[in-house]
Amino acid sequence: MPEMAGMRAVPFTLHNALTQWNFGPFALGVVAVLIAIGLWYLHADWLLARRGRAWQRSRTLSFMCALVSVDIALQSPLSIFTANYFQAHVLQHLLLMVVAPPLAALGAPSTLLLQTSSRETKERWLRVLRSTPFAVISHPLSAWALYFGAMTVFFLSSLINVAMHHMALMDAINVMFLLGGTLYWWPMVGIDPILHWRMNFGMKMLNILLGTGVEAFLGVAILASSKPIASMYTLASTRSGGALLWVSTEFVTLGAFLPIFLQWMHSEERIAQRYERTLDREEAPTVLDLPAGSAAGSAHGPVSAWEAEWLARTGTIPVFNTPFPSGPTPES
Repeated sequence: MPEMAGMRAVPFTLHNALTQWNFGPFALGVVAVLIAIGLWYLHADWLLARRGRAWQRSRTLSFMCALVSVDIALQSPLSIFTANYFQAHVLQHLLLMVVAPPLAALGAPSTLLLQTSSRETKERWLRVLRSTPFAVISHPLSAWALYFGAMTVFFLSSLINVAMHHMALMDAINVMFLLGGTLYWWPMVGIDPILHWRMNFGMKMLNILLGTGVEAFLGVAILASSKPIASMYTLASTRSGGALLWVSTEFVTLGAFLPIFLQWMHSEERIAQRYERTLDREEAPTVLDLPAGSAAGSAHGPVSAWEAEWLARTGTIPVFNTPFPSGPTPES
């Protein structure tokens, strides 16, 4: 296998899979940034706990798993194996675009930042969220084009071969993949609000289905290729990577589609419950603010068990929307 600039070719063995971590400048920079972000998140979690406000543990776990996923993609032996094996490159791609971004979105870092940072930091972050550039880049169409468009160009052109021979370019593309995945999954998860745009459940499901078609097409196209996708890969490795991309797409579709569908169903149930409570309030009996045992109470007629409990608790008696006569209250 030809050795690429900035990356050594390492054969796949169990020993190499456990020991061949990447300690290049970019990888170490990634580790430093991930540690800094993780420490900030845990500190913010601790600040909320000090104020007596519990932050969901599932969110913290999801966010930490996202950071670990990025580290595995860019600093673990997997990043080394991308020099020899296209399958490793596909796994790296999946971690950066399909695994880490939704896990990070489940951690709701934007919400945590706004709840724990200083007033000045909050104002700065809100200015970013409200800015026109962010509105443009976070638009669903922009995110979709960045996510799937970049993926298609990278895998179906000579860009992958050029990038793998110039690792600084490959590192920049990986960062772009992570950014594209973040912009794509942020509104799909929907915990951290995006001030300009909001996707309903139907659009989220359509987005998943359309994206599945693009990724399945890429997987099949690579699988059916008659030549290696890049000079450092064999044809067998290329086809295996294409099959991996195709199969993983099906799991991603199920893994993302089903939770969104269930959220939609639960949302419809909550809407129905709110509507029923509204009707109950409109049809609920009015309450006369009279002491229990008063003449009005006796005018209401025989007191049932639940009315007696109501009277004992509140000192009032419920009657339906019919006022008492204006004349003297009849005696029992």
